[in-house]
Amino acid sequence: MKFRFLLWMLGRMMAKASKTNPAFQKQLEGQDMVFQLHTLDGKVARHFVVKNQQVSSHRGTHPQPAFALGFRDGAYAFATMTAKNKQLAFMQGVQNKDIQIQGNPGLVMWFQGLTKHLMPKKADKVKKAA
Repeated sequence: MKFRFLLWMLGRMMAKASKTNPAFQKQLEGQDMVFQLHTLDGKVARHFVVKNQQVSSHRGTHPQPAFALGFRDGAYAFATMTAKNKQLAFMQGVQNKDIQIQGNPGLVMWFQGLTKHLMPKKADKVKKAA
């Protein structure tokens, strides 16, 4: 259930960022594709459509995604995507075959770079007095 919610929120965040975040929009330039995140048991799946520098998300699988990330199960997917060191968790998952990549692995790297633009910027700890 957590993974399903995470994918839904990811879709909402990407849709908003594709309209309001210039850095995110720059990453979308020249991209026109569908990608998918799912569990290997088929219980959870969501696909994301990138078209005209906009992102939309839809429940379920897509017949021909440009790339797909399949996770062992929902709990593992949630733990990996929310890990402090996401890159390490992801690489270990691929190595252990708990994460399977289908399609273009270069686009997976693009997606990982895209997600870094989704997190809100942390405010300065010390604000200057006016």
